[in-house]
Amino acid sequence: MRAMTDNPPDLRPDIARARIPETRRAGQPAIGMVSLGCPKALVDSERILTRLRAEGYAISPDYAGADAVIVNTCGFLDSAKAESLAAIGEALAENGRVIVTGCLGAEPEFITGAHPQVLAVTGAHQYEQVIDAVHQAVPPSPDPFVDLLPESGVRLTPRHYAYLKISEGCNHKCRFCIIPDMRGRLVSRPAHAVVREAERLVESGVRELLVISQDSSAYGVDIRHAEERGHRAHITDLARDLGKLGAWVRLHYIYPYPHVRELIPLMGQLSEAGGMVLPYLDIPFQHAHPDVLRRMARPAASAKVLDEIARWRGICPDIVLRSTFIVGYPGETEEEFEFLLDWLDEAQLDRVGCFKYENVAGARSNDLPDHVAEEVKQERWERFMERAQAISARKLAQKLGQRLQVIVDEVDDQGATCRTWADAPEIDGNLFIDEGFEGLKPGDIVSVEVDEAGEYDLWGRLVQA
Repeated sequence: MRAMTDNPPDLRPDIARARIPETRRAGQPAIGMVSLGCPKALVDSERILTRLRAEGYAISPDYAGADAVIVNTCGFLDSAKAESLAAIGEALAENGRVIVTGCLGAEPEFITGAHPQVLAVTGAHQYEQVIDAVHQAVPPSPDPFVDLLPESGVRLTPRHYAYLKISEGCNHKCRFCIIPDMRGRLVSRPAHAVVREAERLVESGVRELLVISQDSSAYGVDIRHAEERGHRAHITDLARDLGKLGAWVRLHYIYPYPHVRELIPLMGQLSEAGGMVLPYLDIPFQHAHPDVLRRMARPAASAKVLDEIARWRGICPDIVLRSTFIVGYPGETEEEFEFLLDWLDEAQLDRVGCFKYENVAGARSNDLPDHVAEEVKQERWERFMERAQAISARKLAQKLGQRLQVIVDEVDDQGATCRTWADAPEIDGNLFIDEGFEGLKPGDIVSVEVDEAGEYDLWGRLVQA
C-alpha cells in the first residue's frame, strides 16, 4: 500500500486526466494540466480547468496535443519542491510552453532560477492570474454553439468520487509548516455554496464525497459559523447536511477539538436518501510526546487525546481512525520516540502514515537545535512503520468472515478493486474481488464477505443482498 510505505505519501496522479469525453474541434486551443501534491491542489486544478473549458479551451490528455501546459506544484517539503521542478522541466522539454501555479508559486524566483523559460508563475488558488496567463499564452477562441461544459465541471477524479473543498488556509502556527504562508489564514466557504456543489456532484453520479481543507474542524470559525439559506457553517451541521444527499461522506483533516465528539453520533447511520457520514476520521496527530508537540507548537495533551479516542469508540465502535506522524523532528530523543511507539500501541489507530522530518525553507523548525541524523530518522521510520504495520495486520485479520459494504473503484479482466468505508482513495488500503466480478462497474456499492486479509488489504467475495 503506497501511502503507508512511501515517504512522503503518494497522494497524486502523476499527470491528471480530465474526466470528460471530448473531441477537439478545428482551431480550438487546448491546455494540458499536470497536477502535483495533495487533494486540495487537485481541486484547484479542477477549478482552473473548469474555467478554461467554459471559455472554449479543450483539455489535452498529453503534452503533444496541448498549446500550453499548466503545472500545479507542491512546495510543502524540499523533496516535493524538487519533484515540482522536475515536472516543470519535463513539461518544458515535452511541450515548451509552461505556466506554473500552486504552492511553489509562492517562491517565483526559485522556479525561474531553475527554469527561466516558464511563461508565468502564480501562487496557490490564484485562479484569475492563471487564467490571465493562459489568455496571454494561448488566446481563447470559444464557439458558444459547440463548447459545452458538464454541469458538475471538469473533474480529475473518477466519476464516482469527488473532493469537496470547504475552506482555504489555516490559522495554526506549527513550526514545521509553511502552509499559512503559502495559502493564508482560514477562509471558509459559505455552507450553502458547499452543499449546492455537493448536490450537483451527487446529481452527476458521485457516490462518495471527500471533505477536505487544511483544518476541517475549524470550518466556519472565521465567519462565526454564519447561517445562510438554511445552512450553517459548522462542521457538524455541514456533515449532517451532506449526509442527507445519498452519498458516502468522508471527513479529512479533522483536528481533535472537543466539538468533534458531536460528529461521532452522525456516523454510520444511513439517511433516508441512502447517504452516510462514514465512521472515519483523518486526524493529523504528528506526534504523541508532549515535549515534541510543544517544540512543534501543537497541542500537547496526548493523554487527553487517548481519552477522547476512547469516547469516540464508545459512541461508535466501528469508527476508523487514520493519521500521519513525523519522526526525527529536531530534538527528538530515543525516549521521546519510544513514547510515540507506546502511544501508538495504546491508540491502535487503523490507518497510519509517517514522514521523516525535512527542513522546509521558511519554516521556524529549521532553527531548532539538535537536528536528528538522517540514518537515525530512517531507522526510527522503519521501526515506526513496522509497529503500525503489525497493528494494521491484526485489525484486518479481525475482518475475516465479516460482511462489509464496499465501493468499486476499478474493474479489469483480473478482478475488481474496491474500498471499504475504512479506506480513502489513494492513501489507504483496498479490497479485491477476483471471482464473480464481471457484472461490476466503478461506483457500484456492494456487499462482500471477507475471506482473506493482508497487512493493508483485504480480499472477499460478493454476497447477494
